[in-house]
Amino acid sequence: MNSKKRTTQPYQIKGVDALFGSDEPRNESAAVLISIEQIVLPQQQPRRYFAPQSMHDLVESIKQHGILQPLLVRPQKDGKYELVAGERRFQAAKTVQLESVPAVIRQMTDVEAFELALSENLQREDLNPVEETEGIVALVALKLNQTTESVIALLASAAHPEREAVDNVIHSPEWQTLLEVFNSIGKFSPESFRTNRLPLLKLPQDIMEALRSGMIEYTKAKVIARVKDESLRASLLDDAIQNDLSLSQIKERLAVIKAETTGVLAKKSPDIKKQIDEAYTKVKKSKVWDNPKKQKRLQKLLAELEALIVEESNDS
Repeated sequence: MNSKKRTTQPYQIKGVDALFGSDEPRNESAAVLISIEQIVLPQQQPRRYFAPQSMHDLVESIKQHGILQPLLVRPQKDGKYELVAGERRFQAAKTVQLESVPAVIRQMTDVEAFELALSENLQREDLNPVEETEGIVALVALKLNQTTESVIALLASAAHPEREAVDNVIHSPEWQTLLEVFNSIGKFSPESFRTNRLPLLKLPQDIMEALRSGMIEYTKAKVIARVKDESLRASLLDDAIQNDLSLSQIKERLAVIKAETTGVLAKKSPDIKKQIDEAYTKVKKSKVWDNPKKQKRLQKLLAELEALIVEESNDS
């Protein structure tokens, strides 16, 4: 059975309008066949990772039944169409080598397109926590026409409600726009997002990749990230994934690592002041003063010690 012919089969358009949250009649609501070569991906996408098994299942489904739900695209000036929603179907169609795919064409601004793509993925729970966090920050940045760094700084500026400056922040137009975005998403408050999600963007690369690929939950990832030693952290991460450790088990192992590391550091970093006191006492009791050769070495050591003292005095 030729999968390329499947795209010409009848399909329901009703589900598309329901998916994107509107029952209003649109002239753009009818799906048409578009050459797959005319479709391009947007520069900014909420979603970056696709589970291999899920993609495999979708490819097999498209081979058997074709694409049952149209993609959503918006027209570009060069005659091509930018994909707004349906990237999994688009990538699977390319794998199956379809020549054309059903799509709904809709005029949208950059903000509208990204907001719709993010909303679709959030509703379907297709985004992992990192993608979700990056997507929300990017959406606010688009709404405010600012950088993502500025959005993060805006969220951080409201972290201390006891400070007088915070009152100016939360009554600013930028903060009101930010609130509108969070209210429309409905999953976080700005404070819970800042506290629980923004830290994910600073995770070490190895943990970030494991989180993106769905191998570990973000609550566990944040705990493992507390281990600064790369080899110890990699070992704990692998242990957590391979043995499906619970959050409490990970914390127990973290406590052991911390205790062992503290012990090693204690052995490697003895009390220098105590050592100097002990050495001084031993020197006074010894006969090193009476040996001319040892006196020269002792004078050299004393000169180095005095130089260290002078250097420390100058630094302070």
